Amino acid sequence: MDLNTKTEIEAAAFRGLIEHLQNRTDVQNIDLMNLAGFCRNCLSKWYLAAAKEHNVQIDYADAVQAVYGMSMDQWKQAHQSKASEEQMKTFEETKPLHAKISGHR
Repeated sequence: MDLNTKTEIEAAAFRGLIEHLQNRTDVQNIDLMNLAGFCRNCLSKWYLAAAKEHNVQIDYADAVQAVYGMSMDQWKQAHQSKASEEQMKTFEETKPLHAKISGHR
């Protein structure tokens, strides 16, 4: 497989993941973090880092919009619930397994 085709396939898979997460508004970020070690915020940060690698000037709010399909404030108001004590305990216990977000992918 050539690099361009590989990149196109990876981009399509990413778009599928984003669409799925935008449709699954019932899935809270804390649950994603606790189960998989990443969430929509992580994807937004990876998106921002990738844009910067390609010298595309966007800010975190733009990256959030691309991943969430709306602003963070809109998302929180419409879909985010308060995390339970148990969820927060699991979050703290699983921190070593959480995605590492750096300036590159």
